[in-house]
Amino acid sequence: MTDRELVRVALADHQDVFAIRRFGRGIAELAGLREQDQIRVATALSEVGREAFAAGAGATVVFSLEERDLVIAVNHLAGADLAASEGVTLAGRLVDEITVDIGAGRIRMSKRLPFNSVPPSLDELRAEIARLTPSNMLDEVRQHNRELAATLEQVLQLNTELQETNRGVMAMYNQLSAELEETNRGVVALYAELDEKSTRLREASETRKRFWTTVSHELRTPLNSVIGLVRLLVGPGGEPLAEEQAHQVRLIGSSAETLLALVDELLDMAKAESGRLEPHPSVIDVVALAERLRMALEPSGEASDVTLSVRVADSVREMFVDEVMLTRVLRNLLSNALKFTEHGTVTLVADLDAVTNEVIFTVSDTGIGIPAEYHERVFEEFFQVPGPIQVSAKGTGLGLPYARRVAEALGGALELASEHGAGTTLTLRVPRQMEPPEIQRVLIADDDADFRALAGRMLVGYAAHVDEASDGAEALALMSANLPDVVLVDLLMPRLDGSALLQHMAEDERLRRIPVITVTSGPPQGSESRHALSKQGLRRDHLLAAVHAALGRSRG
Repeated sequence: MTDRELVRVALADHQDVFAIRRFGRGIAELAGLREQDQIRVATALSEVGREAFAAGAGATVVFSLEERDLVIAVNHLAGADLAASEGVTLAGRLVDEITVDIGAGRIRMSKRLPFNSVPPSLDELRAEIARLTPSNMLDEVRQHNRELAATLEQVLQLNTELQETNRGVMAMYNQLSAELEETNRGVVALYAELDEKSTRLREASETRKRFWTTVSHELRTPLNSVIGLVRLLVGPGGEPLAEEQAHQVRLIGSSAETLLALVDELLDMAKAESGRLEPHPSVIDVVALAERLRMALEPSGEASDVTLSVRVADSVREMFVDEVMLTRVLRNLLSNALKFTEHGTVTLVADLDAVTNEVIFTVSDTGIGIPAEYHERVFEEFFQVPGPIQVSAKGTGLGLPYARRVAEALGGALELASEHGAGTTLTLRVPRQMEPPEIQRVLIADDDADFRALAGRMLVGYAAHVDEASDGAEALALMSANLPDVVLVDLLMPRLDGSALLQHMAEDERLRRIPVITVTSGPPQGSESRHALSKQGLRRDHLLAAVHAALGRSRG
């Protein structure tokens, strides 16, 4: 007997196999194993014992305690290979470790004791084991039946708990399904409502454009007549008027000219919104243009406390641009600056950006400034910054929106920087030499209005016309009316999404050859059939590069 050995038991006949099962369970219980592990040890020992007994003349079972493992060695005299036997395989599933030594004729099994248990000493174990009485076959069968009954009861209890759990899961599933169905109905209703509102907004926008155009044209004729009659009354060759009469007639003429300028501004805004502002560039003298503006707008009278100055860099003497449109933008910016500057200076500076070959016009003032929360809103139509000076000053809130649209029509951009109470600086960037548009028409199909506006601005000067569609159905209608050179398609759109739109285009003989750039919210992912463009950090050079690549692939 080794130092760690507890007891040896001989297997001589079938009854010993049953007895050793009971004996093994008792030793496992004394060693501190839990009830389920006791049953596992007893069953494994029974299976291995039966295999060993069947293989030869008999066997010896040795129980030992090695550190925190209960070790059972079955030594069978025949030395047969039992590694692949059914009993040994089953036993391997019930214990922590099992090894078969064919040469020595030994099968070794071990079961680890619970981590939090304190095993008794070897002497105590040996004393307790000595009092165990091996049972006969009948006792072992009864005990085995009791264990099976207890196990069956546990299985039935687990089955009952499982059924209860399944009922809870099904109830939760039914509830979630009902809520999801309700949510889906709400989403469908919301899409329908949004679609209806989108249609109404488009109709309202078209109605507003028609109203502006019609009213502006209808007002021009009588206003021109009033201005012409005033000039006849106060001009050379007219009947002499009393001083007060002449003053009143001049007031009528001044008011009519102001109203005519407003009507012209409304008409130009209508043209800009419909994309009908078409520049007619020519070579202009920037110095002469700046001087004309200074002479026309310079404050007069001794009471004036505002100075208007202009400065044009030598590198910007000439430009190839639409002179009328550029003059209107600069006049608008200077008039605004003078209107909201009570003391100090208003300055117009023209300089050249050699890197981009753009002329940068900067209009800065020392006026009241604009609070930060209104920096973007001032470019909204009819919006005026609230304040006492704004109330007394005449204006419609169309100046800056109109100036930005004209700047974009010239292929440039208009930006604002201002601090409340510390003046305003407006920066106008215009290409020094306007080039004819590279392509005629681009269609942007995206339900994101902000992205359509941003991409449209970036395409100003590059494309003669930029059409916008908020969904695939509208995009198909626009393409059918005017074939674009290239289409930007967002794959996620209401009504008819981008994938369905591409399918319709592929099935149409006229539309299938149009190059397509897919628009994504995440990183771009190209494919063999189309290019992709990401909205994240979109820049003009990225957009134009994607258009160039799509057109090049199509032409190739």
